[in-house]
Amino acid sequence: MNIKTPSKLEKILASGQLAVTSECGPPRGTNAEEIIKKAKLIKDYVDAINITDNQTSVTRLCSLASCIHLKLMGLEPVLQMVTRDRNRIAIQSDILGAASFGINNILCLSGDHQCFGDCAKGQNVYDLDSMQLLQTVRYMRDEGKFLGGDDIKHPPKMFVGAAENPFADPFEIRAPRLAKKVAAGAEFIQTQCIYNLERFEQWMKLVRDRGLHEKVYILAGVTPLKSAGMAKYMKNKVPGMDVPDEIVKRMASKPKEKQPEEGINICIESIQRLKEIEGVRGFHVMAIEWEEKVPEIVQRAGLYPRPKE
Repeated sequence: MNIKTPSKLEKILASGQLAVTSECGPPRGTNAEEIIKKAKLIKDYVDAINITDNQTSVTRLCSLASCIHLKLMGLEPVLQMVTRDRNRIAIQSDILGAASFGINNILCLSGDHQCFGDCAKGQNVYDLDSMQLLQTVRYMRDEGKFLGGDDIKHPPKMFVGAAENPFADPFEIRAPRLAKKVAAGAEFIQTQCIYNLERFEQWMKLVRDRGLHEKVYILAGVTPLKSAGMAKYMKNKVPGMDVPDEIVKRMASKPKEKQPEEGINICIESIQRLKEIEGVRGFHVMAIEWEEKVPEIVQRAGLYPRPKE
C-alpha cells in the first residue's frame, strides 16, 4: 500500500475501524432509478457500495455507468470488473474511465462463465485472469504505465481488491491462493458469504499462519437468508457454498412467515462471532435484492453509526 489513494474505504480500514460494504445489482434496462433507490436505502449504513458486473453472466446496466450514478450522489462506489468480457485494451480503458470520474475502488474478478447466463453462446474473452487484472491495476497505478509500456499521463489512483472463497475445494489451497492474490497486488479482500463459521475460522488460522492478515484487509462476507428454501438452494445448487445442515434445519424449524426474521438473526449472530476473529477487518453485507434489511443488520450488529473516514 505504497501509493496514497483517495479511497474513503481505504482510509477507514487504515484507521483500524471495522469497515462495512454492501452491494447492488444493476437493472436489466436503462432506468437508473432502480440502482439509485437501492443505494439510498443503504448509503448511511455502509462505507462503500459494490456494483456487480453482469453477475451470473446476465446482461445488465454496466457496472461503470452504475458506479457513476452513485458517485454523482456523493457516495463511495466499488467498481466490480470481470475479465470474462474484456481484453486488456478494454480493461485498461475502463480503468481510466472509472478513475476519471473519481471512482477510487475496484474489485478484480474472473466472472461467471457465460453458459450460466442469458447469452450462453456468447464468446468469452479471459484475455487476463483475475490475478493478472490485479497486477494490471497496480502496474497502471504504481508504475504509471500501460501494459504496452507507454506512460500514463494521469495514472489511476485506485484501492485494489479481490474476492476469495474460503470454502471451495480443495480446502488446503485456499490460503495459498489468497497469498497469490496478495502477491499480485490485492489490498483488500471480500469473501464469499459465510455460513460455516468453524470452517471460516480454520481458514483464518491458515491465513494468520502465513501473516497474510497483516498484508491485506479481509472483509467477511455475510448474506441474510430469506427462507429455508433459499438455504437449501444455496447448500445444494450453488458451487463453492458451504451451508451447514444445522442452518437449514434452524430456518426450516420456523413458520414461513418467521423465516426471514430468523435469517436476519443468523446473519447478526454470525457478524458478532466474526468480529472476534483476529484478522477480520470488516464486513461485506450481500443482501441480495433485500437491501432494505441492510440498515437493520448493521444497527443490530453494533456497526452503526459509520465513521466519517
